[in-house]
Amino acid sequence: MKLYYSPGACSMAPHIVAREAGIPIDLVKVDIPNKKTEDGGDFWQVNAKGYVPALQLDDGSVLTEVGVICQYLADQAPQSGLVPAFGGMARYEQMAALNFASSEVHKQLGALFNPKMTPEMREVQLGTIGRRLDTLEQMLAGKSFIAGDAFTAADAYLFTVLNWTKPLKVDVSKWPNIQAYMARVGSRPKVQETLKAEGLVS
Repeated sequence: MKLYYSPGACSMAPHIVAREAGIPIDLVKVDIPNKKTEDGGDFWQVNAKGYVPALQLDDGSVLTEVGVICQYLADQAPQSGLVPAFGGMARYEQMAALNFASSEVHKQLGALFNPKMTPEMREVQLGTIGRRLDTLEQMLAGKSFIAGDAFTAADAYLFTVLNWTKPLKVDVSKWPNIQAYMARVGSRPKVQETLKAEGLVS
């Protein structure tokens, strides 16, 4: 399988899942602004949506969207425990956490990357982000990970987008549960491996 990625982008979530699950993947770096792969290929031909991640399966088919790719990879290694077994409430709780990471954290923080955002727009956006992080702070109370005591694919996604608070200069000091969570997930050996592979830490 090939994972098309950009360092530190949301594609880091399935990269973490693959490493945590012990699934070998080939990494293909993408120049997002120019829609080119590192070997000069046209990324539009891989993913017509134009963004990462994209996971090319061995049969040539391509999966897109972070949460779907994370869940697909985790399902390939059920023994990893990265997604609960189908049919139980734990599965749906993990899916809810994946969707929360996608629609409420990823999209709200990601908006701050817009170079045309004015200071006034940023202030409004930070207000929305603050409300989402207030909710997340409560969700993490008394838990090691977002869906309970075990690390799941949802944590790979949530950690990835929360990590954007650093380059975006979003102060998370008022949310101790979130700070502790980021440190806890960030210290995992496979997460560290991913960060190093993407050139984000030495």
